[in-house]
Formats: sequence, structure tokens, C-alpha cells
Amino acid sequence: MYLDMKTERYLEIEVKTKSQKDWVEYKDGIYTVHTRQPARNNKANFAVINLLSDYLDIPKFNISIENGLRSKRKTICIMNPEKD
Repeated sequence: MYLDMKTERYLEIEVKTKSQKDWVEYKDGIYTVHTRQPARNNKANFAVINLLSDYLDIPKFNISIENGLRSKRKTICIMNPEKD
């Protein structure tokens, strides 16, 4: 019998919009995502998911914004299949 168990991890991030370039940094226990996209029409939120996906090397569909859709501070949920 196979059970598809998933684990969730939560990250607190801060978003800096309208940066010179797109990049992610990890400092003092918090991720800061710098994006060139403005905070309009969810452009920055989509950029955050794309950048975190590349940085953490996980698929985009495993990342969701749990809290802070309209804030610079966000809580990100990362779903990972449990590995034995």
C-alpha cells in the first residue's frame, strides 16, 4: 500500500520590489527576495514564486503564498513529497 504523504515547510520572507536585478538572499534566518517587478497586478508575487523556485531548486507548483499577498512580508508554504 502506498500513501502519498506530503510535508509542509513555512518560510518568512521579505520582498523588495523594483530592484535593479532579480535575486534572493538569506540572512539572519529570513529570505529577502529582490525583484524587478512592481507590486501591481500580482506581478511581484509571481516573481517571488519563480525566484524561490529557482533558488531552492523545487517546482513552482510546490510553492504558495499563505499570508501577505498585499504585504512586503509574506509567509510562504513549501510542499515537499516525504522521502524515505
